[in-house]
Amino acid sequence: MASKSASNFRNEAHADAAALFAGPGEVRSLARDLDWSTTALGPTTGWSPALRTLARSIFDSPFPICLWSGPRYALVYNDPYRRILAAKHPAALGQPGSSVWAEIWRELRPQFDGVRAGGEPLYFEDAPFVMARLEGGGTETAWFNYSLSALRDEDGSVAAVLNITPETTARVVLERRLTEEQTALAISEERLRLAVDNADVGLWDVDVINDRLSWSARTKSMFGISAGTPVTMDDFYDGLHPDDRAATTAAYLAAADPEQRALYDVEYRTIGKQDGDERWVAAKGRGVFDETGRCLRVTGTALEITARKAADIRRGVLVDLTQAVRDLKNPADIAYAAAEILGRTLGNSRVGYAAIDHEAGTLHVERDWTAPGVETLAGVLSPREYGSFIDSLKRGELIVIGDVRTDTRTAGPAADALESKRTRAFVNAPVLEQGRLVAVFFVNHGERRNWSEGDLSLIREVADRTRIAVERARGEQALQESEMRLRELNETLEAQVEARSAERDRLWNLSQDMLARADYTGMMSAVSPAWTRVLGWTERELLTRGYATFMHPDDEPPTLEAIGRMAETGQAARFENRISTSDGAWKHIEWTVAPEPDGANFIAVGRDLSHAKAREAELATAQEALRQSQKMEAVGQLTGGLAHDFNNLLAGISGSLELMQTRMSQGRLNDVDRYMAAAQGASKRAAALTHRLLAFSRRQTLAPRPTDANRLVLGMQELVQRTVGPHVTIEVVGASGAWPALVDPSQLENALLNLCINARDAMPDGGRITIETANKWLDERAARQQDMPAGQYLTLSVTDTGTGMPPDVIERVFEPFFTTKPLGEGTGLGLSMIYGFAQQSGGQVRIYSEVDKGTTVSIYLPRHYGALDQEDGCAPPATLPRSEQGETVLVVDDEPTVRMLVTDILEDLGYTAIEAGDSAAGLKVLQSDVRIDLLVTDVGLPGGMNGRQMADAARVSRPALQVLFITGYAENAVLGNGHLAPGMAVMTKPFAIETMAARIRSMIEASRVEPLRRRRV
Repeated sequence: MASKSASNFRNEAHADAAALFAGPGEVRSLARDLDWSTTALGPTTGWSPALRTLARSIFDSPFPICLWSGPRYALVYNDPYRRILAAKHPAALGQPGSSVWAEIWRELRPQFDGVRAGGEPLYFEDAPFVMARLEGGGTETAWFNYSLSALRDEDGSVAAVLNITPETTARVVLERRLTEEQTALAISEERLRLAVDNADVGLWDVDVINDRLSWSARTKSMFGISAGTPVTMDDFYDGLHPDDRAATTAAYLAAADPEQRALYDVEYRTIGKQDGDERWVAAKGRGVFDETGRCLRVTGTALEITARKAADIRRGVLVDLTQAVRDLKNPADIAYAAAEILGRTLGNSRVGYAAIDHEAGTLHVERDWTAPGVETLAGVLSPREYGSFIDSLKRGELIVIGDVRTDTRTAGPAADALESKRTRAFVNAPVLEQGRLVAVFFVNHGERRNWSEGDLSLIREVADRTRIAVERARGEQALQESEMRLRELNETLEAQVEARSAERDRLWNLSQDMLARADYTGMMSAVSPAWTRVLGWTERELLTRGYATFMHPDDEPPTLEAIGRMAETGQAARFENRISTSDGAWKHIEWTVAPEPDGANFIAVGRDLSHAKAREAELATAQEALRQSQKMEAVGQLTGGLAHDFNNLLAGISGSLELMQTRMSQGRLNDVDRYMAAAQGASKRAAALTHRLLAFSRRQTLAPRPTDANRLVLGMQELVQRTVGPHVTIEVVGASGAWPALVDPSQLENALLNLCINARDAMPDGGRITIETANKWLDERAARQQDMPAGQYLTLSVTDTGTGMPPDVIERVFEPFFTTKPLGEGTGLGLSMIYGFAQQSGGQVRIYSEVDKGTTVSIYLPRHYGALDQEDGCAPPATLPRSEQGETVLVVDDEPTVRMLVTDILEDLGYTAIEAGDSAAGLKVLQSDVRIDLLVTDVGLPGGMNGRQMADAARVSRPALQVLFITGYAENAVLGNGHLAPGMAVMTKPFAIETMAARIRSMIEASRVEPLRRRRV
């Protein structure tokens, strides 16, 4: 059985070798009959695919080719290689290189090992070897051009070393006599060397019978296909450039045609299947036919010649460009010629040269080259309409876009605009002069395109050469124009000098400005007639006196300093001073002085500002009158608005009171509560209106105390959210470590609520309100910009995402009664009140707004450096018991109604009330020995003193007197800017009865405790 199996194996191996080496030729015949299992390579069934493919292909090459295969470099060679082996053939077939070429193996072995280990391909020209290849072992010297390159399997391992070895012995021996043959051979050798140097030779084999295509990894790379990807004939045809497909296909069919059996020798372009790159390939091969004439396969080699082709194209283009522009003088003609040559060479749709206008931000195309049917771009273009690359061009960057639809710089509307101009891909080459963009050389393509490095290199060089040629032409034009102007100038110079001298004299004599030539020693050497017209001095007087003697004494030092500075710097100067007239008056003169090159004199031009100063005074008077008119108009608006609002409120109050009186007279008491509630509601609204007015005027009565803005905002968040509604999101951003502020917290709450309501109204469709606190430290510069003193501030800001405000509205938002809301929906006092409150608190309000983006209003409040007050719980009002101690309260107010209300409150509390209608009557009571436990007084009183002055006078004799000021119009200066002496308090009219009663009771209780405290001390 073992013998039978071995026999079958030998039969299979022999059959495989017969198929592998099928075809004509002596070496093929020997290879078919050789028992390869006895060689270093083993049976052919175990050979790698790459080795089998190349072993099959080398027999069709006219060059001597040997495959040094396996680790022992066993020889597989074609028929031309027999002549190199000479007497060593046929015994050398399948034998190791060390035994076949033992005499030169020491020299060859390192070369083969280096290539097999992954080194670069090797190539040698006219390499001499002393070879023992003659009959009987005789030696001879032979010369060879030979290359060594690795044959790799698909896994990257080296299956063999490919050795292409044309023998050059005859050429070397007959070199002197065969010059023409040597030249042809040198060209052939150079091509072979270039092919090997640029990369390994690409091999290809078409199995016509089985319709299979085999490509080496190098050949696949020429078609942009990775090494491990299978290929078919469709990959070959699809990879051909459309313009080269027909000719290449025809050449292949001729090579496979039994009748023609033509040499397949073509150059064509490929379009990479995976990378889209364009390459040039030179391919050669022949068809292999059987004895019946049937084509079995077409096989051959391929070399990439992209670099050579690019160089040829570049050389041709540059030669054509040089010839085309040699005799051209017009820059536009030069640019067009370059555009046409490049466009036709690269097959583009449009090429042109565009000058840039930096001020307008446009490109000007005088003339461009276009392919048939393509629209010209001649005219003015806006580059930003076609993409976002102009800034890159200004930096000198080449703009390369292969597809305007997918490139982020052109995708969208710009791509549509470009495609409407038959541009799907383009290259823009910047043209710079001294680092500044002056023009753009543009190349447009109608379809998508992967611009190769050769394309880009050629475009750059053509653009540079065009720039140089255009600059040369412009320089020649400028030189010709300059020479022409110079000739004209020389011809008319004398006449021009006379005309300009006469023109200068006319200017000197007719000028309304005072012209003079003076020196730095203080004297004038020439003056124009305008000096006499303006000042009244004669020319002799002006030239014989020092010019400083005409200056106002206060203006002389700065004027002489300015002239001295001009002399030092050599720069012209401008200044203004007063110059005396001949009649003893003074005139304001504006001077422009400039030094002369001699360093001793200067020119002065003076302009009389008398009329300008008079106009400025008239304008100032008119502006002051306008401001007064505007003030009166604002007062009119204010009083009109007040009258309207208070009439409405008074109608509600008086109407309710009349109806209450009517119902009470009718005995219908059920409706009294309703009318009473209506009257109270109108009163409260009136009080709120007056508070807003006082806040705007910065005369409201504030009760400032150290306030934690973060805590205040968080406490109001729920109220604000309910007020603005669910369609608005409230976000609170409290600064960590926010500084306290000395402010009236109730007024700050009111301001915050007003801002949030305004923000809500600016977002009819909903949005977000952000309430934010922050610490701000304003230096002098920042404080000037914000119109407030430098220092530390706490800011409370409200930001919305609403409609925003234009600048003209922002300028008026703090005006009283100004509103953008429809009639009846806003009083126009909200922001006025906030502005007044901030100003009165020592701060400021600032607005930042953008239309359709939103508004931020920031209240700046000075930082408080003291400690925060502890929060008091809000206890519900309790019924106060009557006093039984016989305390007496003096009530001083010029309004009888107020005195009546306060007196009634005192009686309900069990206190004795004494009334006075002015400060004189009140002081008389206070200076008597009547018991007075508490003084309740208005601030603004008739009788020669205000309430504060009366209280201070009373405290001279009654130092522990408790004083409660009640006012509806409280000047901060009167009340100490919010800082009252101990035992004093203030309440604002109108006031709630319960609040007033509680305050009176607390102050009287304090008056009882104070004497006890002083006695203990």
